[in-house]
Amino acid sequence: MRRSRTMTTAAVAVAAISVLATACTGQAESGANDDPKARTTINFWHGWSAPSEVKAVQDTIDRFEKTHPNITVNVVGNINDDKLNQALRAGGSNGPDVVSSFTTSNVGKFCSSGAFADLAPFIEKSGLDLEKTFPKVLLDYTQFEGDRCALPLLADAYGLYYNKDAFEKAGITAPPKTMSELASVAKKLTITKGDSYEQLGFMPTFHGYETVADHYLSSWDHTYFDADGKSNIAKDPAFAEMFTYQKKLVEDLGGYAKLEKYRGTFGDEWGSKHPFHTGQVAMQLDGEWRLGMATDAKVPFEIGVAPMPVADDEADSYGKGFLSGTIMGIAPSSKKQNAAWELVKFMTSDTQAVVDFANGIRNVPSTFEALKSPGLKFDPRFKTFLDIAQHPKSNTPDGAVNGATYQQTLQDFGFQYEKGAVTDLKTGLEKTAAQIDTDIAKAK
Repeated sequence: MRRSRTMTTAAVAVAAISVLATACTGQAESGANDDPKARTTINFWHGWSAPSEVKAVQDTIDRFEKTHPNITVNVVGNINDDKLNQALRAGGSNGPDVVSSFTTSNVGKFCSSGAFADLAPFIEKSGLDLEKTFPKVLLDYTQFEGDRCALPLLADAYGLYYNKDAFEKAGITAPPKTMSELASVAKKLTITKGDSYEQLGFMPTFHGYETVADHYLSSWDHTYFDADGKSNIAKDPAFAEMFTYQKKLVEDLGGYAKLEKYRGTFGDEWGSKHPFHTGQVAMQLDGEWRLGMATDAKVPFEIGVAPMPVADDEADSYGKGFLSGTIMGIAPSSKKQNAAWELVKFMTSDTQAVVDFANGIRNVPSTFEALKSPGLKFDPRFKTFLDIAQHPKSNTPDGAVNGATYQQTLQDFGFQYEKGAVTDLKTGLEKTAAQIDTDIAKAK
């Protein structure tokens, strides 16, 4: 559950969904008239592709078919949002009945356009108590303006990874808890070598894999939109504080040009030569999957895991973090929606199913019961992410009618600001807010 995490990928998904909006709104009559106890076959499309992940999906489907012997599930993997949207638009018996996506930031588009079917009637009929089943943030990112078109299927929680050996060598005894401490520790851990680095304490640029704007912002109490639905980024001081902090950290660690040159030596984010694995960076903002990947890469140092530091004046919120995850829904054109719901309900709310799937994928379980299950088989350090997922102040970006477009707009501003192309932060945020408002108005 880690493929479509970058803002660029999210933007591509938004573009694809924009084509889908017209096609799915007001689509054909609901297919929720089928008998869920009748013998039938449904199609489930998902995005996982790694062999271990594909196996975990199939294991879950095998368990479902044992408890629902009348329903056979045809599984199609490695489906990105673009392929998914084309299939939803086309419909037909070969298309998906049950769908999943890694792009939580597009739920606003999925729900408002009718790309995913309304789940409210199914939830009501089954008696599923959402508030008692799922953490609040997960419920928030699977609905939009009261329309629930998805349920959470496992979650991603972001924290701070650190090289314990490098910490010990530098005389640092504990991970940073505030953003000023992060900056101080990052400087202590940075070892220059000529015009480059032998070790960088932390890669702060917005291109630094997971150090994107919305992940940074999770360390501040912030609000993307005001009560009238207008962009709040130029009014809420948290945004200016974050950008000011990030740019100063870039300058303190060597400057944009030097850092970007060093970043060019990094291996692929998903490969064994990731810069945290190789020791090129001593601290890394990343999701829970990095622990398993780093362990598999057999890194030659002890790995530490902690929550991401928080704003200095919000120290009492330490322990929170950025959350996202996989979402699951039903194709609006499906003629087997009742059978499809049985699979959605099983995979998202059956405790044993969620626990087993979380163990197989190595992601955070998405229900309260699964989060506290003794059946979880994780490295003890993984508990950090389980706690982040349940922290009351953990957060995720607000939904929008045009999906992740506003996040991409903010990120694009960050790219310009960190390299000095934009020098007036206040004016830059005001222009960015105006662009966000214009884009949302056009999408309605």
